[in-house]
Amino acid sequence: MDWLPVALVIGLALIFAFTNGFHDASNSVATAIATRALSPRIAITMAAGLNLVGAFLGEGIARTIGENIIVPPDGTEGLILITAALLGAVAWNLITWWWGMPSSSTHALIGGLAGASLAAGSTVLWSGIWTDVVLPMFVSPLAGLVVAYLGMRVLVRVVGNHRRQGVDRDLRRAQVASAAAMALGHGLQDAAKTMGVVVLALSVTGHGGGDGVPWPVMVSAAVALAAGTYAGGWRIMRTLGRRIISPAPEPAQGMVAEASAAAVLYLAAVAHAPVSTTHTITSAILGTGLTGRSSAIRWGVIRRILLTWVLTFPAAAGLAALLCAVVLAL
Repeated sequence: MDWLPVALVIGLALIFAFTNGFHDASNSVATAIATRALSPRIAITMAAGLNLVGAFLGEGIARTIGENIIVPPDGTEGLILITAALLGAVAWNLITWWWGMPSSSTHALIGGLAGASLAAGSTVLWSGIWTDVVLPMFVSPLAGLVVAYLGMRVLVRVVGNHRRQGVDRDLRRAQVASAAAMALGHGLQDAAKTMGVVVLALSVTGHGGGDGVPWPVMVSAAVALAAGTYAGGWRIMRTLGRRIISPAPEPAQGMVAEASAAAVLYLAAVAHAPVSTTHTITSAILGTGLTGRSSAIRWGVIRRILLTWVLTFPAAAGLAALLCAVVLAL
């Protein structure tokens, strides 16, 4: 196949990576900004840089996306399928950004691949969907919530409720490190998904498909994700930073939430499991909030977030299936 259509699809994949970074910038630094541990611009710059570094560590996750979700047809039909999947995922990212709702770019992409495959009549590896989407959708938020809840309990026991105000400065300094760890984990997890799709496009068109991810693919996905993160998705930043716990998380809560979420992301990466950074950090923030007053948690916002999570996979799948069916019918 000629290189031009392949290059256009790769360009679309990089646009997805940009929207992923833009949409998920809040995952790494929303609480650090809310607690004033970092200024907004310094936080976003740090997150973008560490996203760039982390992107080079997630090759195993890229292989999971490229091999365990669908078996696309070769040639033009396979390229159309991948294009529809990417457009469905990008559209859902932009819709949820406009709503200010933290949703999973990972689940949007995998949903897009599944929906487009169904419309094209190609094979969907439902066992891979189960292990890489359905189970992580429950396990990673639960792990983030439990680890953050227990971590906050331990911190309160060590420091004490009355002394927490006195150590806020030290906790803000620790939060810089926890936000950095979260940003590195986000780059590790999320850039790999774009890499996997690009490798899939190269494979179905006969331009690649060997073991590993080519370095140009790694670099371009890393730069696109970092650029999107630097652009910053401020609507979702406000939701995670100020609308889950009212009026805003304390430095102790922010530090524990970020450290807990980062730990879950790194453990998942060891298993080459593509988990949602959005689900993990959101549930970790809630976990720290559960150690305080129940009235401080905005349960209405939590319900809207959960509804968005449930809708992400079928919505992206439906958009991608519709696009794929229309194009194939022309």
